[in-house]
Amino acid sequence: MKTVGYAAHSSDTPLAPYHFERRELRDNDVAMEILYCGVCHSDLHVARNDWGGSSYPVVPGHEIVGRVTAVGSNVSKYNVGDHVAVGCMVDSCQECDECHNDHEQYCRNTFTLTYGSPDRITNDMTQGGYSKHIVVREEFVLRLPENLDLAKAAPLLCAGITTYSPLREWNVGPGSRVGVVGMGGLGHMAIKLAVGLGADVTVISTSPKKEADAQELGAHNFLVSKDEDAMAAAASSFDLIIDTVPVNHDLNPYIPLLDNDATLVMVGQIGPIEGPNTAPMVFGRRRIAGSLIGGIKETQEMLDFCGRMNILPECEMIKMDEINTAFERMERSDVRYRFVIDMASLTA
Repeated sequence: MKTVGYAAHSSDTPLAPYHFERRELRDNDVAMEILYCGVCHSDLHVARNDWGGSSYPVVPGHEIVGRVTAVGSNVSKYNVGDHVAVGCMVDSCQECDECHNDHEQYCRNTFTLTYGSPDRITNDMTQGGYSKHIVVREEFVLRLPENLDLAKAAPLLCAGITTYSPLREWNVGPGSRVGVVGMGGLGHMAIKLAVGLGADVTVISTSPKKEADAQELGAHNFLVSKDEDAMAAAASSFDLIIDTVPVNHDLNPYIPLLDNDATLVMVGQIGPIEGPNTAPMVFGRRRIAGSLIGGIKETQEMLDFCGRMNILPECEMIKMDEINTAFERMERSDVRYRFVIDMASLTA
């Protein structure tokens, strides 16, 4: 299938139009026309090879909302015309214990990323959602609740599941005390989802100017991390802190905020982090953990939950040819809170 997208052709050149072929439909494949695609910080990192290992040309995009255009002969869950979604992964071994336990993101034999990964069968590099079409095996396609606004739903496929998964893993519900560090694409979804689950939610920020925005998103409390008195008064007051900051930063101000046996979970920064002082960890059995997106079953659960609660990201719609400006703005944190590309703006 011939299609067109926007690709990074090197680490230091702007994204540009790119014509390429999608694979022919396999028996268990779903083909879709992409309607909307969210813009994630990971897209920028891969385009610029910030993490190393980028293979060019690469078409980013792993927050995909589309319409089914064709299905393979063995596909049973989807029909032509269905509204569907694709997230950060499009395959896994399906045979290891993690896959059998619906944790495909921790596949022992590595999962296949939506872009920038070798296909498990052909070894061709996968290409993502900044394009008109995509073909994905049925097991990694998700159904969108009918009431969700298609134009806003795309960021749920990364920002949504990345924050929903730790909330579920640590059993957040009514009465839970949740702190959220960082209020960007991930952080604003952590606030909305934690509130939706019934938690008491506090935004922890370096900037007092963000308090009104935090309240608008549903947060119950606001804590300025540079206010030493306020931080001291908040000691041992959280059951879970979700840290969404996507760069290296100091965790030491946040660890004492955890109650005994509580957890700070990292979902933003992938890579080095400032060395924590272990004293508050040892003396309160406090933990620092990490969490990676979520499995397919949990992602569908998240979408269904958002459908029931009418939870959607705050989005700014852009055209495909505005992506390079969007990347520059994202680097400056000049977006509230997620860019979404209207793929109708991409013409052959």
